[in-house]
Amino acid sequence: MERLDASTRLKVDVMFEGIRYSEALGNAVEHALPNYYPYRFKPDEPNPTGKPQVAIPYLIRTPDGTMIRVKGNGESDWVVEGDKAAGYRLRNATAGDDIEIRFEPMPEWMRGQTSDGFPMAQAGVSLHSDMMVINVAPGCEYFLHKHDGESMRCRFCSYGAPDERTAHLGQVAGQLAIPAITLSRMQETVTAALGETPIRHIYLVGGSLTDWREEGERFLQLARAVKEINRENVPVTLGSGALPDDLLQQFHDEALVDNVCFNLEVWSEPLFAKVCPGKNRYVGYDRWIASLETAVSLWGRGRVYSAMVAGIELEPEHEMDWLQAADLCIAGAEDLCSRGIIPIYSLYWPIGGKNHPDYMSRLRSFFERLNIAYAGIREKNGLVISDKFMCHRCAYMQLECDIDRNHEDAA
Repeated sequence: MERLDASTRLKVDVMFEGIRYSEALGNAVEHALPNYYPYRFKPDEPNPTGKPQVAIPYLIRTPDGTMIRVKGNGESDWVVEGDKAAGYRLRNATAGDDIEIRFEPMPEWMRGQTSDGFPMAQAGVSLHSDMMVINVAPGCEYFLHKHDGESMRCRFCSYGAPDERTAHLGQVAGQLAIPAITLSRMQETVTAALGETPIRHIYLVGGSLTDWREEGERFLQLARAVKEINRENVPVTLGSGALPDDLLQQFHDEALVDNVCFNLEVWSEPLFAKVCPGKNRYVGYDRWIASLETAVSLWGRGRVYSAMVAGIELEPEHEMDWLQAADLCIAGAEDLCSRGIIPIYSLYWPIGGKNHPDYMSRLRSFFERLNIAYAGIREKNGLVISDKFMCHRCAYMQLECDIDRNHEDAA
């Protein structure tokens, strides 16, 4: 493969260029799954709302099923037109593109309540189309620890900071067990969601603990609670950090999960130590990879994954140009795949004033080179991303499933 197919390239265009505000985009939030990030108007941008920021939809889908995350950008040539009744189109007057789209809908259960009156939207369950993500303990202990004045949190992460989510889910710092009421509300919400929406993957995630054994015990509690109500046997992925071998054996022996995904985040020990200081201090690079290898011995090739943050390498403190960064990631993909571990590269969207054309151009060159090379690496190693783990219907910031699907269609 020398270049991306047309469908995947369209996805990359929209991911990097974003979508300019329009009344159609703003009105769609009334029925669409809402974005975690609001649309922020630029000072000189036409603003029909009169507000500095407004809610917009989270995900769009093209006619061939490709899922794309919505990124607001007042300088983009992409704009949404239409309405719910007539349908929506994504237009780019400069490039001449005109594409039918639909927004991922807000499910009814997210407007509902559990039997004790708790909002289901706050029960620790979310959707990426046909993927259900369960996160009832989002607070990460790495945010609470420092060494020599340095925070132990991963450098790209803000999601794991303890905040109001941890309070309404009953999560208390230093407390291992998930409260029974939290699990009960989660089970009720999952049951409602499974009854309404076709779900093909369940992903268990949560904030890290500084003791990897305690983290494993917490995830055992969560996985058992999910198994109790997963009567349709929807495939489940364990998305914890790396875990001790005996706990992995327990997950396997109890048939609690179908796949595992321990997020190494970046390739190379020096970069891991800089970007993921907590993971490096409390678990360690070598133990992380060894845990992934143990998982391969238990679940087999094609069932073990590691999410990677594609693009953090371009941050100036790492002193790499985009080509060096891509080649480092490609080398990592070669190594991991040779061990039967499948990395998944999620695009890193920089924040804090770095969303300018030159930076984004380098990031795009890096991301395209990496994904084109990585498709060949998967093929060479005979590794296929399992539909039980992820597919093109839910991969909204990743390209692997889109590339593989379109490559198969072309063949």
